[in-house]
Amino acid sequence: MHTPGAMNIIPDMHHISTLTRERIMRTVSIFKNGNNRAIRLPRDLDFEGVSELEIVREGDSIILRPVRPTWGSFLELEKADPDFMTEREDVVSDEGRVNL
Repeated sequence: MHTPGAMNIIPDMHHISTLTRERIMRTVSIFKNGNNRAIRLPRDLDFEGVSELEIVREGDSIILRPVRPTWGSFLELEKADPDFMTEREDVVSDEGRVNL
């Protein structure tokens, strides 16, 4: 149902998933690092196994979230070996295939 004057908002799946989790907040100091300002992430807020974060500013909030691969980055991956699927009968079978 559409309400007059209402905005059509498509929610970000990351934000939906975080709404169901416990919200953790810490107060940290901001310090100077060269020409930048920086913070240290407390250990309990660390993103394990993540080497890059996206930074998003929404109003007076800054959101940090792991960088996720895009479809464009798929082209940068190494290609599979030529014999990747040649001997995988347990995965690929001719049963149910239609010859065109």
